[in-house]
Amino acid sequence: MTSRRPMSAARSISKASPASEGAGGLFVGTSGWSYRDWVGPFYPPNLPTREWLAFYSSHFRTVELNVTFYRLPFESMLRAWNQRAPDGFRFAVKGWRRITHVLRLDSVDEPLRVFGERIRLLADHLGPVLWQLPPSLRYDPERLDRFAQQLPREWRHAIEFRHASWLCADTYDLLRRHGLALVLVSSLRMPMVTEVTAPFVYLRFHGLEGGYAHDYTLAELRPWAEFARQQLAEGHDVFAYFNNDVAAQAIVSARRFEQLVRNTGSAHVHSVRGPFQRAVRDPLSETSSQAGGAP
Repeated sequence: MTSRRPMSAARSISKASPASEGAGGLFVGTSGWSYRDWVGPFYPPNLPTREWLAFYSSHFRTVELNVTFYRLPFESMLRAWNQRAPDGFRFAVKGWRRITHVLRLDSVDEPLRVFGERIRLLADHLGPVLWQLPPSLRYDPERLDRFAQQLPREWRHAIEFRHASWLCADTYDLLRRHGLALVLVSSLRMPMVTEVTAPFVYLRFHGLEGGYAHDYTLAELRPWAEFARQQLAEGHDVFAYFNNDVAAQAIVSARRFEQLVRNTGSAHVHSVRGPFQRAVRDPLSETSSQAGGAP
């Protein structure tokens, strides 16, 4: 097994990369959109579930699909999502657990082919593919290198490690060689790392002390917002997803984060406002007095 070098300080990929020309795009959303307890806080009470995606996509530019981790969605379902999504909307797709958790990245030619054929139905709305590794999978660069060589090059891929042994300079170099993004997480289970290994950035917010019900404060989000603003200025697209879905906390946190990024710099950000802000408390005005005011 390859020896590991110590984890280096956070650094970005070279500004000479094609992705660094001009400002990057900001895509902020949640991990999934189909939650019953979002009715009232976010979805209007009488809105049919078949219209939830249209309503969601009128407020956010992206969503993370978790259903693709558990099973392959029906082709008709993917085609319907593709048709309902507006121009510019992106579905980040979580990789099939048969590939990551059952086969553990080995002998995955056929599952990758099947998975790829299915998610291609999202067409232009397909965003990054998220590969979340199981916590029991420790540092194994040869295994990851073999897997990386099999990934379709026409898509963006992001790798989420759930064991800290992966967080080292050799892993980051391997990801850079293959153009794969290290998923940067806000979680009590993994340390905060801001290593950039691809021409785009992928952030996941799993919640802190409150777990999936955690209400992210301005103080907790501000370092991430400043980091995102820097990456946008360097020309990197930034995808950020909030997984604290209990009681629609993810909606509040996503809006709070997006507004922080927009208010802390001049990066070009497609911000969306909508009627749900009348039901969900305003993310900045209610907390500004507690956190020293909005930036």
